[in-house]
Amino acid sequence: MKLLKKINGKHTGLFAAGLLLGTAGVKVLSSKDAKNVYTKVTAAVLRAKDCVLDVVSNIQENAQDIYAGAQQINDDRAAANEAEEAEGQDEAEETAEAEKNETEEKAE
Repeated sequence: MKLLKKINGKHTGLFAAGLLLGTAGVKVLSSKDAKNVYTKVTAAVLRAKDCVLDVVSNIQENAQDIYAGAQQINDDRAAANEAEEAEGQDEAEETAEAEKNETEEKAE
């Protein structure tokens, strides 16, 4: 008896309503119409995935082109710096030889 007094009518009603909606929900979710909707949604997701992959591929190609261009610029700059240094060393050697020749001529 005490057990029956503890049962609340409101909670029992909510439990029964949840059970009914759960059962109806399972039937709705497993119906042919629902499966058709799931199939169409899945197809749309796959199309979106392909579109996103195409965009990502395009971005990767552009990034690789930019990287290659930047490397070429740096290689050209390094080659120009090496050429300047080599030219400066040649001039220094020529100046040193000229000074050596002048001192030899003065010594004679």
